[in-house]
Amino acid sequence: MRKFNTTGTCYPEDHYMVDITKRLDDIVNRVADGEYITINRGRQYGKTTTLYHLAERLKNDYVVFSISFEALGSNNFKSKETIAYSFWEQIQMTFEYVNISCLQDVVKQMISGLLSTYAEKKEIPFEIFEKSVSDICAKSSVPIVLFIDEVDNASNYESFIELLRMLRNKYLKRKTVPTFKSIILASVFDIKNLKLKVRPDSDHQYNSPWNIAVPFDEDMSLHKDGIAQMLQDYENDHQTGMDISEMAQMVWDYSSGYPFFVSRLCQIIDTKKLGWNKDGFLKAVKMLLDEKNTFFDDLAKKLEDFPKMKELLKDILYNGYEQSFNTYYKHIEIAAMFNYIKDVNGNVRIFNRILETWMYNLFYTEEQASCRLYDKGSIEKSQFVEDGKLLMDKILERFAVHFNDIYGGNDIEFKEEEGRRFFMLYIRPIINGIGNYYIEAETRDRSRTDMIIDYLGVQYVIEMKIWRGDAYNTRGEKQLTEYLDFYHINKGYMLSFNFNKSKVSGSKTMQFGDKEIFEVVV
Repeated sequence: MRKFNTTGTCYPEDHYMVDITKRLDDIVNRVADGEYITINRGRQYGKTTTLYHLAERLKNDYVVFSISFEALGSNNFKSKETIAYSFWEQIQMTFEYVNISCLQDVVKQMISGLLSTYAEKKEIPFEIFEKSVSDICAKSSVPIVLFIDEVDNASNYESFIELLRMLRNKYLKRKTVPTFKSIILASVFDIKNLKLKVRPDSDHQYNSPWNIAVPFDEDMSLHKDGIAQMLQDYENDHQTGMDISEMAQMVWDYSSGYPFFVSRLCQIIDTKKLGWNKDGFLKAVKMLLDEKNTFFDDLAKKLEDFPKMKELLKDILYNGYEQSFNTYYKHIEIAAMFNYIKDVNGNVRIFNRILETWMYNLFYTEEQASCRLYDKGSIEKSQFVEDGKLLMDKILERFAVHFNDIYGGNDIEFKEEEGRRFFMLYIRPIINGIGNYYIEAETRDRSRTDMIIDYLGVQYVIEMKIWRGDAYNTRGEKQLTEYLDFYHINKGYMLSFNFNKSKVSGSKTMQFGDKEIFEVVV
């Protein structure tokens, strides 16, 4: 029986997966054109799976040498001579265990003989290594294609840079010197940013010897139609009665097609038997955000390794900061390289709701110990739930009281930037352990933020905004009613931060057709 997979290569006979034929077609054409390609995507983005299925597509027309640096240690990279030996050793292991249909025995013998000659020291003189690449490519009756996966594990070492330089030189002389037909490097870090991996925030050089390669810029995220096809395969096997279109839309809405999150959400619903419906899906979202996994471990480390990138992300999340998407700005380039952000109409957006909510949770956890509003929410949380539902009117009114008591005398600019963040810190202990929340990215700016809270299957929509006059407030009320229509909810909430000296604080209920809006002015 097939299952959802989030570790290692996905195989269609063993796993539910999205069809990647179109992606493979594109790369096959590039290989045929003799392109050298780099595939740079974030962790668990489908790179290894793509390489495996690409090798299957190419195996009848090419010899495919597919190696990975994942398991190699520092001894393999201590010199260019040791990496030369490790290179052919990895390839020998490939054809010992995998049938490479087009690979001639004479080529196998050449590689085995080379390794045998230098087995004692496990070092091949580099000039001999260079010649062996051309000799083996010349001897093969069909072109040879080279895949190198997990390049990041080698990029700390100067010996790897030497390997790339050698392959680049052969590429430039390919009309007269035999070499690989095509080379594909797969990694998280862009090859030109090798030095960033060694010294993240110090001065660095863009000194890649791999400027001959064409980046693979095709979208590798999973689209809604592909997710629906995967869920249909699951439904055919399990007959759950799910609404496939609805489920595919929810998975995409929260993941934006990031392969790991697509598979992990489905995996949680399946293995925990949560139910293929909205309630089961939202439970899976919460379980995913609460779990400790290698993806989130790596994300936390990256945020510490790149503090300026972290500050950029916090500014976008906390303050609605509008940043143009320009990858010549180093910290945007780094965040985009990790697939933490994406380009939406020329502006930076956090890649998906899962990442956004996880980052909010992390940043707020870092602050909660020193936040008096978080303490107030934690102390009072028991009085805000009745019959399994949040008493949102009361939550907003109590927040207003505490905010004015604690911050009423502080600087206006400080409050305008911080007010909405403080509400999110206040409500976090109230819903923590049961509910979840996210910020609607399309409405987040310096004046307005829409927050959606999921609590035991009930959604609450709260518009947090800075007062910009009666006309702006009226537009906000209209926008909120439209948003309530979208969520099929009849009651919404507004939290307005008014910093005018003549403001009138308090709460009121307004009716707009069949929609009710409860507003609190701070």
